[in-house]
Amino acid sequence: MDDIIQGIAIYALPVIFAITLHEAAHGYVARHFGDPTAEMAGRISLNPLRHIDLMGTILLPLIMFVTSKLLMGSGLLFGWAKPVPVNFGRLRRPKKDMLWVAAAGPGANLLMAFFWAAIIKLGISIPDGIYIKPMVLMGIAGIEINVVLMVLNLLPLPPLDGGRIAVSLLPNKLAWKFAQIEPYGFVILLILLVSGVLGVVLWPLISITRQMIVMLFGLYV
Repeated sequence: MDDIIQGIAIYALPVIFAITLHEAAHGYVARHFGDPTAEMAGRISLNPLRHIDLMGTILLPLIMFVTSKLLMGSGLLFGWAKPVPVNFGRLRRPKKDMLWVAAAGPGANLLMAFFWAAIIKLGISIPDGIYIKPMVLMGIAGIEINVVLMVLNLLPLPPLDGGRIAVSLLPNKLAWKFAQIEPYGFVILLILLVSGVLGVVLWPLISITRQMIVMLFGLYV
């Protein structure tokens, strides 16, 4: 039980900021390309309270983490925040600009993974102290959750960010047909998760990305 409580304390901040800043990034880039919807809704903010979804940001990651610890496993840990409202029709070039709005979320996760890698680097470079271990463990958690969210959201499945990127890149007729998958996207994702296919697809990509970050920052954790 102590290990679970300690783990929750370590993962809490990385999970909350990974999920909420992902959404805030969508709103910021949408505003840059002409859609002020997220700004008018007060969603371009670094305040997690503006983005937290009770189920997706708190309960689901908590349940997945505790279950993983109890089963002695290392399952996928992910979640979601309240979706940032984006009116793609108000973008200056809706189909083209959709790519950048969609890519902003995974891009934010990549930058946060770099941030947590820098925290680890700082933690292992300072003299011994009581804060070194928590800094390193939180940094490891930060890299893990942000890489998972980035890779997951880049799957080419609407309404995930990768699906919207695909819609932006595909020719108009094919893009319209592909976009029709969106109402069923989360059902498909759930089926892939329960069947184990999602893990088979994601884990190699997650491992490669995580290893690249470790090598980039010269970390051995």
